[in-house]
Amino acid sequence: MPRGDGPTSTPVVTPVASSSAAPNPASRRRLGIAPADRTPRKASEERVLEHPKTYFRRVKASDRKELLALTRSSRELHYPWISPPLTSHMFKVYLRRTQRDDHEGFVICLDTTDEILGVINVNNVVKGAFRSASIGYYASQAHVGKGYMREGLMQVKQFLFRELGLHRIEANIQPDNAASIRLVRRCGFQYEGLSPAFLYINGAWRDHERWAAIDPRPGLT
Repeated sequence: MPRGDGPTSTPVVTPVASSSAAPNPASRRRLGIAPADRTPRKASEERVLEHPKTYFRRVKASDRKELLALTRSSRELHYPWISPPLTSHMFKVYLRRTQRDDHEGFVICLDTTDEILGVINVNNVVKGAFRSASIGYYASQAHVGKGYMREGLMQVKQFLFRELGLHRIEANIQPDNAASIRLVRRCGFQYEGLSPAFLYINGAWRDHERWAAIDPRPGLT
């Protein structure tokens, strides 16, 4: 999985266009947007998948116990690609990063039980004429192969384009991480090239493949 999923990710303070219709609480919940936070767009615009089994929301302090249980039980899946929070202190540092203005931290949840299935972090958000960010993610080992992370990434991708106004989302992935490359490809990301010695991981500078999704809208809005 892309680097940057560990103690990284935090929210971007950005105005969001409001819908003229009365917000639907169920749709709001599916997008992970609190009633007093941001108003989602029309239901027809929100659905990325026809019958999604998941929804996403921002990570919160009360997720600590469940999220740490997920990362500790999924170490074999995550190693050596990422370093997610494994202790209460690491979670506290991670949560603090999700509260900065250039990061976002989302959890992907099962619609029927609200169980956390994975995490998607949005890092280094730049607005202005660039409107770009990089993403990192990790899943629960107990739910691998069920398509939940694909659903979550598709929903987060559309949220970043439509609500945060981003133009480009980049995922940097080690070439041997076949599962992560397969995920971004299925979510519409395109291979752009190899970045040699891109990140320092596990005692060495590692090459990464650069994958990106571009929003097709012609302007900034």
